[in-house]
Amino acid sequence: MSALEDKAATSAVEKIIDSSDVAEVKVVRGSEAYNEALIKERPPFWNIHTWKLIGCILLGCFCQTMNGFDGSVFGGLTANKTFLNFFHGTADGEWAAINSAMYQIGGVCALPFVGPAIDTWGRRYGMHIGAWLIIIGAIINGTTELTGNVGQLKGGRFLLGFGVSIVSAAGPIYVVETAHPAWRGLLTAYCNTFWFTGSILASGAIRGAITLSGNISWTIPIYLQMVFPGLIAIFTWFIPESPRWLYVNNKREKAVQVLNEWHGYGHADSAWVKLELEEYEAFLNMDGADKRWWDYRALFRNRASIYRITVNCLFSIFAQWAGNGVLSYFLPAVLSTAGYTESIDQANINLGYACFQFIFALTGAAFVDRIGRRPLMLFSMCGTSLVWVGMTIATSQFAADKTNDAAARASIAMIFIFGAVYSFGLTPLQALYPVEVLSFEMRAKGMAFSSLAVNAGGLLNQFAWPISLAKIGWHTYIIFIIWNAVMATIFYFFMPETKNRTLEELDSIFESPNPVKTSLKAHKVALANDGTILASDEI
Repeated sequence: MSALEDKAATSAVEKIIDSSDVAEVKVVRGSEAYNEALIKERPPFWNIHTWKLIGCILLGCFCQTMNGFDGSVFGGLTANKTFLNFFHGTADGEWAAINSAMYQIGGVCALPFVGPAIDTWGRRYGMHIGAWLIIIGAIINGTTELTGNVGQLKGGRFLLGFGVSIVSAAGPIYVVETAHPAWRGLLTAYCNTFWFTGSILASGAIRGAITLSGNISWTIPIYLQMVFPGLIAIFTWFIPESPRWLYVNNKREKAVQVLNEWHGYGHADSAWVKLELEEYEAFLNMDGADKRWWDYRALFRNRASIYRITVNCLFSIFAQWAGNGVLSYFLPAVLSTAGYTESIDQANINLGYACFQFIFALTGAAFVDRIGRRPLMLFSMCGTSLVWVGMTIATSQFAADKTNDAAARASIAMIFIFGAVYSFGLTPLQALYPVEVLSFEMRAKGMAFSSLAVNAGGLLNQFAWPISLAKIGWHTYIIFIIWNAVMATIFYFFMPETKNRTLEELDSIFESPNPVKTSLKAHKVALANDGTILASDEI
């Protein structure tokens, strides 16, 4: 008997397929326990508890809104000639690079404080602390109107970056740990699209204020940075804490209460509640490194931990190096290479670009559980490499002939195509994938490392690209053609799939010899009438 025949002969599903207990045979991807719970008890979307939980999770999404507001406000202000004249600055070169980079430097300096702030007092308190730092940073920047002090502007941006580092870790962690397991991927993917709500509001504020006379044209957008941190500072007191954080901090009864109310819809015998509690007991370390602010050993304890933190940081930093940093922070300088030099024109394009990206990010978020994480990231990275080819050709043609309107319009088209491709595949994953790949014990400190990777990548964006645009213009874009292709290759071989599993079930993926191969396996399962899996075969 051949190996194939032997396998078929001993197939668990084939043995019972004719049994009266078997109602259906189907192929599933991901965890069997997850799929069984989903079949038995698909959570109702149009339910008051569902929408209350979404309302709580919305505060975690606002953390991304704050990040998006700042990510666009400084780039937009460099199109405001009143702002530049007041500080004797320029839209590109060293002045723009240094003032913009203070945000990333603040984020890097926050690294030792991110994990302790989130682990010690809880995910809600992490969001609360970061929100207050952002409020103070915005006030410092706004009051530069009274002093004209560039050093004060740098200091305010430093504090903004410090605060955003904390909330941009705490927010997604709260969302991914508190969301119902069936909607974790979808809701956390939508979480990062809120970056664009901040970006659109910032672009709209800059566009609306740019026609005003005097310094108010740039102080209005700066003070508006306080709106969303203000909402978080007020309402974090009224939302439930992460049940995982409650469980590992010896508040088991409260954790069970949260699970029963929000995931079990008031039913203690819910399949989801039973699954989650079983996994908490099996996988969560009650005396882990998350209890000790100084202990980072969990990030490097074994091969699986090192693989997890490597995947986390690689994805975080690569998502910053696709060329989006150039377009987010220095769009006016990029537009200048395409012949759009007027402040109003640049502001209009900046606002339109943000709205355009938001639409594609929302669309992409809807597919994170249908298509999967890997196909989305591979599509975007390969696609952006091709878009930069078109951008290079268009801007080189315009550089050779400044009257070439067709080349200028083609350059703008390439900017928008890049935004669509990047936003569809990578934007939804930026708050989801780095959090998913970390175990609970690693999560807060690991996201601090993720923040370090993001800010380190951002520092290159702030220092290298504005100077490169000023010195070599369109030749800068050739770098992205090559580098995005390299990143796509790394993604293909090293990034495992995470859909259709609970957070705790991902442990088996990273502990396997080949996490990517293991994550892509499918199973044939035999189901009973109530959705119970009676037998399973790997295929």
